[in-house]
Amino acid sequence: MSVHSSSSSSSSSSLSSNSSNVSHAVTASKTILPLSDAVKEALSIVKRGVVELLVEDEFAQKLARAEQTGKPLRIKLGLDPTAPDLHLGHTVVLNKLRQLQDLGHTVIFLIGDFTSMIGDPSGRNITRPPLSREQIEINAKTYFAQASLVLDAAKTEIRYNSEWCDPLGARGMIQLASRTTVARMIERDDFSLRFKSGSPISLHEFLYPLMQAYDSVALHADLELGGTDQKFNLLLGRELQKDYGHEAQCILTMPLLEGLDGVDKMSKSKNNYIGITEPGNTMFAKLMSISDVMMWRYYDLLSFRSLAEIAQFKREVEEGRNPRDIKVLLGQEIVTRFHSAQAAEDALADFNHRAKGGIPDDIPTMQVSGAPLGVAQLLKQTQLCSSTSEAFRMIDQGGVRLDGSVISDKTLKVDAGTFVLQVGKRKFIRVTLV
Repeated sequence: MSVHSSSSSSSSSSLSSNSSNVSHAVTASKTILPLSDAVKEALSIVKRGVVELLVEDEFAQKLARAEQTGKPLRIKLGLDPTAPDLHLGHTVVLNKLRQLQDLGHTVIFLIGDFTSMIGDPSGRNITRPPLSREQIEINAKTYFAQASLVLDAAKTEIRYNSEWCDPLGARGMIQLASRTTVARMIERDDFSLRFKSGSPISLHEFLYPLMQAYDSVALHADLELGGTDQKFNLLLGRELQKDYGHEAQCILTMPLLEGLDGVDKMSKSKNNYIGITEPGNTMFAKLMSISDVMMWRYYDLLSFRSLAEIAQFKREVEEGRNPRDIKVLLGQEIVTRFHSAQAAEDALADFNHRAKGGIPDDIPTMQVSGAPLGVAQLLKQTQLCSSTSEAFRMIDQGGVRLDGSVISDKTLKVDAGTFVLQVGKRKFIRVTLV
């Protein structure tokens, strides 16, 4: 990805005056421009799969102005590097960003290295622990490569919000905080619910939506994307831009993708995720594990197939086609996107092999000492289970196999030797116990 950077001084000074930043675009936007067929088509593409586009008429005018002037719109997406890996849930909004990029607009991939130190309170019923700068830097390093699996790296502008947030200092932060009110912040559902229930709200959490809004001022964003849980933050950016005399950004919210459990949104912390850099076999197997009902949600939010094609699949299932066949097509599409067509074919073959009770060829190996060793302790030492209590639970559920045979005795002592240990459908390891 190309890195577009500006000095901290220029970023901060450009935000110091309300009046000097009123752009020509503000004046130009008062003229209602006709919408060409190309603009209407672009608007249709942008609206596919979104929850809300606010304000649609304003955005249509922005598109028309971009077509007339040849100046692309500035499209912003901010992600906090709270974990080192991106998952398919992140790609819902990244895919939309790529569509806007393909339409010729400037995409700004904003890494929230400053806001990560505050912690996004969106959707939280407790205070999110802020990250250290060291943790943030480690996580941010992987974001470039992973995001470029979806975005056109050569056409992506990467920014860090510490560029303009760090130079604010205490004085600037106080001045910025004066532009909103506590009452406005409490309008947020998560803050409101926590306030009513007596759950603590740390003062620094109020700064997060304000700093995210300030990012839009600094970047002169025309459109900001986010999940539905970000709506308050996105709207605050729109208000703050007006307060600084800028043209207000439009906002586009995307659905939150449920994880493998079909209940909570996809999250690494909930272990219900599919990482976009996971091996193809793992990605495919996880996609095959989702329910038949959830499969259509994944098609709607992740597939690049046309709406007509997806509708045809639904009709075929209603007429008796096995939904597994359709799920296979989804799994292969996703694996091909992030790996290759050959990897998708290999993943399908591996999945079918495992479904027949077969053992994969490429499983990891490990040597463990202490024979004879209790099976629960062995599962913990090989990291197939995080604890002996989890190991006992998996044994009770019939989810542990030794060389293909189900283990039901939690007190079993495993003798020295080499064997394949399996937990669930996807975890295998070849163990040499000495």
